[in-house]
Amino acid sequence: MEQFWIAVVQGIVEGLTEFLPVSSTGHLILSGQLLGFEGEKASTFEIVIQLGAILAVLILYWKRVLNLFGLKKLEGTGSGRGKRLDLIHVLLGIVPAMGIGFLAHNFIKEKLFSPYTVVASLVVGGLFMIYAERRRTRVTAPTMDDLTYKQAFGIGLIQILALWPGFSRSGSTIAGGLLVGASHKAAADFSFLMAIPIMVLASGYDLLKSYKYLSSSDIGFFAVGFLVSFVVAWIAVVSFLKLLERVKLTPFAIYRFIAAAAFWFFILR
Repeated sequence: MEQFWIAVVQGIVEGLTEFLPVSSTGHLILSGQLLGFEGEKASTFEIVIQLGAILAVLILYWKRVLNLFGLKKLEGTGSGRGKRLDLIHVLLGIVPAMGIGFLAHNFIKEKLFSPYTVVASLVVGGLFMIYAERRRTRVTAPTMDDLTYKQAFGIGLIQILALWPGFSRSGSTIAGGLLVGASHKAAADFSFLMAIPIMVLASGYDLLKSYKYLSSSDIGFFAVGFLVSFVVAWIAVVSFLKLLERVKLTPFAIYRFIAAAAFWFFILR
């Protein structure tokens, strides 16, 4: 029964935080320490529930994904000119972080996955989000379809910051979108679309290295976490897109500061 509740709690944490600019990795590391759920089994469990979260986004954006590969025709929406985001935009957005992540994978896992580095990253990432809100340029891409290749690549370069656990992939990409001229909605949509190949490849790579920690007795435990993460992520993405237009990024940055302070004083001290 205790394992069941751990699966539910961690599934909720993953689903709520994976696509919000608050860092799912950071929250899972810290909540895992609070629950006493750490080690190789916990790391493998986190990979599985991340796949649950990404499945929610894949279903929400399935028409877009099929369109990228020419399997479904959609009308363009970019500034009324019939423009449409293509596969090159996505590749330009994901290649920088994936390349650096592959080369530095062992360093990141060994040196940056700790509660202390995560708390620091929550603060630094929050400051970056506030900076992006205040320094954002004139909006030249009101929708995702208005993004240029240069803007997509710029967002991809900024996404490299998310390799620091706790910085937040969605936080870095949405903030990066604002800095290159995208609207909040365009930046969020592009961030979620990029998440699909990045998370599938990253999680798949980690799972290949960790599958030996899976056993038949854990199937129910992992299934509960996967399902909870999927449902909560679906609700979180739909709600976040509506909320972002009203509150922007600053409230999420403030939350990051509060979370970092709470974890520092109540867990790490």
